[in-house]
Amino acid sequence: MDVRPVRPEEHGELAHLTVAAYRTLLGADMDEGYAAELADVANRAGSADLLVAVDDDGRVLGGVAYFATASAFGWLDGPDEAGLRMLAVDPASQGRGVGARLVAACVARAIEDGKTRISLHTTARMIAAHRLYERTGFRRAPERDHPLDGGLLLLAYVMDLER
Repeated sequence: MDVRPVRPEEHGELAHLTVAAYRTLLGADMDEGYAAELADVANRAGSADLLVAVDDDGRVLGGVAYFATASAFGWLDGPDEAGLRMLAVDPASQGRGVGARLVAACVARAIEDGKTRISLHTTARMIAAHRLYERTGFRRAPERDHPLDGGLLLLAYVMDLER
């Protein structure tokens, strides 16, 4: 398995697997507006660095968006922080370490970028993701939880980095 930047010709494949992964996790809680946002890989590529995990045949197994500066795509607490969003693993590839490899790639990028912290938000229903984040060194940061319109609460996780 290799982790590398997404290629434009892979945008459709990444869009499909991202929506599929989130539908598996969120079920009826995922509205069509959010599904459209998850599928809009081209727009996301303009706001963040998209990384994909691919198998030996070049098939996309998962993807994640890494961002080193705050934007409409993701908020950060300061210039020394990076973030990740929309981590997704093809449901057929889950349990093979794909998510952990993508998270590790984001952490490595943050260190390369001279950041002292990396953060993310998730939802209460994404329990498998919570376990992954905690296993890879993130800790809950409830003081940074973020309520959305409609009542959904985004749960914050952070990892302090050594330079």
